[in-house]
Formats: sequence, C-alpha cells, structure tokens
Amino acid sequence: MAGDGEGAAAFAAAKAEWLGGSGGLPLLRWWRASGGGELLRGWDAVRAGAVAPALAAVSGACLAMSAMLLAEAVFMAAASLVRRRPERRYSAGPLGAQDGEDEERGLLGYPMVLVQIPMYNEREVYKLSIGAACGLSWPSDRVIVQVLDDSTDPTIKDLVELECINWAKKGKNVKYEVRNNREGYKAGALKEGMLHAYVQQCDFLAVFDADFQPEPDFLMRTIPYLARNPQIALVQARWEFVNPNECLMTRIQKMTLDYHFKVEQEAGSSTFAFFGFNGTAGVWRISAIKEAGGWDDRTTVEDMDLAVRAGLKGWKFVYVGDVKVKSELPSNLKAYRRQQHRWTCGAANLFRKMGAEILLTKEVSLWWKLYLLYSFFLVRKVVAHVLPFVLYCVVIPFSVLIPEIKIPAWGVVYIPTAITILYAVRNPSSIHFIPFWILFENVMSFHRTKATFIGLLELGSVNEWVVTEKLGSVSNTKPVPQILERPRCRFWDRWTVSELLFAVFLFVCATYNLVYGSDFYFIYIYLQAITFIIVGTGFCGTSNS
Repeated sequence: MAGDGEGAAAFAAAKAEWLGGSGGLPLLRWWRASGGGELLRGWDAVRAGAVAPALAAVSGACLAMSAMLLAEAVFMAAASLVRRRPERRYSAGPLGAQDGEDEERGLLGYPMVLVQIPMYNEREVYKLSIGAACGLSWPSDRVIVQVLDDSTDPTIKDLVELECINWAKKGKNVKYEVRNNREGYKAGALKEGMLHAYVQQCDFLAVFDADFQPEPDFLMRTIPYLARNPQIALVQARWEFVNPNECLMTRIQKMTLDYHFKVEQEAGSSTFAFFGFNGTAGVWRISAIKEAGGWDDRTTVEDMDLAVRAGLKGWKFVYVGDVKVKSELPSNLKAYRRQQHRWTCGAANLFRKMGAEILLTKEVSLWWKLYLLYSFFLVRKVVAHVLPFVLYCVVIPFSVLIPEIKIPAWGVVYIPTAITILYAVRNPSSIHFIPFWILFENVMSFHRTKATFIGLLELGSVNEWVVTEKLGSVSNTKPVPQILERPRCRFWDRWTVSELLFAVFLFVCATYNLVYGSDFYFIYIYLQAITFIIVGTGFCGTSNS
C-alpha cells in the first residue's frame, strides 16, 4: 500500500513539473486571478452539496448492477459448461415409416412441415433462402414452403414470384403469398400466413429470415425432438455467419452472438428449458403457437413475445447448438444501429407489457417466474445494456471531476475483468479482439441505453421497424481489412452528433484527469473517446452495396 502512495505522489509531482509548477496551467492561474476563484468556490459548494451525492448514488447503483451482472455471467457459464446434451435429455431418434413407434403414435413417417420465409425487398438474398428451403431433405409431399413477400418494389416482387414458380416446376410445393399492406411488419406477415387453409394440415412450422440458408438435413435433425417429445414447443438452432471477417465490426458482432448462443441459449435450455426464440432458424409446434395466442405485433420482438407466452403455458424449449444455419451479419453501421435498436427496445417494451402477467400466472413454478423476470428480462435485457454506458462512459469519467467520489477497484477493475474473461474463454479464437470489442460495445451501449428507456417508457420510436440491410453471400475466407473503413458518402452525411458530443465530454474528463488526477483513468477514457469519434464520424463497418 505504501508503494502505491509513493507511486501516485511521484506521478503527481512529475505532472506538476511538466506543467511548469504546482500552480497548474498558466491560463487557469490567470482565470483564477481575474475573478474565476469565486466561480470555483460556488462550483465547489454545488458539487459537494448536490452533484457528489447524486453521483455517489448512481455509482452505488452501478456497483450493485455490476455484482448482478457478474453473478449472472458465472451462473450462465457454469450451466453452459456442464450442459446436458439435448439428445440425452429427450428422445431424438430419426423418423421413418419403418419405425413402429411412429405408426403407433400416429405419425406415419414424416409429419407435415410448413416452412415460412418472410421477406421485404430482399433482392440480394431471396434466391439463397428460397433455394435452401426447397433443398431441405424432406419428402416433397410432406413440406410446404411459404414465401411471405411484403416487398414494395414491383420489380423485386416479380423476381421473387418467378423464383417460386421455377421451384414449383421442379416439383416443390411452394406458395407465394403477398399482402395489401405491411401492417404488423414481420409478425403481421407470419400471422396472416398461418390463416391459409393448407396450413391446417401441417404439424410443425420452421421459420427462416430471408438471409438464412439451412443445410439440407436441418429438418431431419430438429423435427424428431418435436415429434417424439409432446412437451416440447420449440427447437432452436445456432446461427453461423457467412461474413464474420468482412470488417472489424462484423468480427465483434460474431463474438457477441457466439456468446449468446454458446452460453445464454445453452444455459436457458439446460436449466429451465426456456430461452428467447431468435426469430429464425427454429422449428415450432403449431399447436403450441395457437395455444399461446399466435404471433403478435405489439412489440418489435414478436419472436420473444411468442416464446414468453408459450413458456407461461408450460411448454418446453430445446436449443440444439450442433445444428447451424448460415446467415449474414450487418456490415453497415447504420443498419447495425437500427437492428440493435429494434432488438433492445422491443425486449424492454415486452418486459413492461408482460411483467405483471408473468408474476401473476399460476401455470408455472415460482422459480421459473423469478428466472424469467430477474435473469432473462431485468439482468440481460435491461442491466446488461444500461450498465456499460452509465458506469464506464458516465460515472467513471465524471468521477475524475468530482474528487469526493471514489469508486472501489473491485467495481472498476476486478468485476469488468472477470466478466471479460468469461466472454473471452468462450471465444478463444477472437481473444485478440477483446480490447476492440470492449470499446465498441461501450459505444453501442449508448444507443442500447436509449432504446431500453424508449421501450420501458413506451416513447415515440418504440415500434420503429427498419428491415436490416442485406448484401448477399460473402465468402468467410476473406481476410480482415483495415480497422477503419471509409464509407463512400459525404462526410457530413455519416456524422452522428450525439456520439461526437459525447466524445468531447470524454476528452475533457480525460484531460482533466491527466492534469490533476492521481490515477490513470485518462488512458481508458481517451481510448473510449477516440472510439466514440470513430463511430460518430462513420469510419466503422463498410459502405452500402
């Protein structure tokens, strides 16, 4: 401890010498001599009486949330590491007419499956998704591919319809369905798609977004869980990405989503047989969808909404991480921002709408309700988004201006390091990207925090829905390019003013800490400020196609 004090004193002395004496910068000395001292004394009084107590309260709340987040990360890591493989928990033998058990249970070989592909102006990817769905290894007379086209571009609608006609000529049962409006967006399209008469003959429903390309054996590896286990409502597969190395931003997204699937989904499936449906690459029991009330467009996370309602009815979910479905990561920063706003805001809004219903339901156990309210919603959908921004981008930078606030080392260093390690061990091939991941995720937490409060308070853009831009198939063998990508557009068209203003605030705090502080926070704060500038000026991700 004595060594730490001597080091801090030596650091302060070195700075004073570098700045030309203990009086501080010449400009500040002049300002004090010309009357600024009165303002400083006034600021000291306000700071001690109001600002410091408020910041101390926020700091205490952040430390409590940090402990919550660490406990949740440890729980999920342990649950995912000791996971019970789904084929050991449930019967998942292959189906076939030769199986006497199938005949006895009335399955008669392969059940009827409906494959839904919702799309909206998907010129770049419509062939990939329709072709992959029509290439599934399942008897042609036992599967219906339903293309739900909400496109507003007549040319794209004609192309999608022609593609469906071509596959129908090859013997595939493809239905091309359109609506007169986009009411309810994706949820509305899925809901209306279920109303067609031919759907009544189907037992199970597979959903794929327009950029998802399932392998031919997808149904062979997922349907048996549903067919042989009547208590299961949903089988979720893992996402695999065709363009993780397109730029640094897609690499960071892959790290985040890999953790989500390897840890969060795996832990939920293994412990409570519940997790949030990812909206695609999953297979549902149609009777479970009907019992839960069907698709609902009241939020922008219709997939999570349906999963929660089905879970409250007692249905179980299974995550099968060995089954992977190819998809595309958004490489354009604006598209990624909009996607994150929709996901974050929708989850928070669903928490607002269903919190009381979850608490009052009598069809599930108390532990299941506590898991859903505390772990699934409060910690992962609120705390995990708000904490990184409030603590690392607001409280810590502000604390260098408020000497009365001392944040303990365990809250600033030990807990963040522990959480980062838990992330890193599940992404060993990407461990060298961890510093970039931390800085970028903190910037994105700025947008996620806004989206969280928009959802919780149900403000203006709560139901904003913008389809994520897709660019088509990209080789995942492409080497990682330079860190900063220069978009092909005018500089002022890619600015984000809020991020640039926040970068100015961080630079002020870092500089103050460098000049007057006795710690080394300025190193992190400068790096975070630079990241805000990079993202705020649009030098992140790739340009539009």
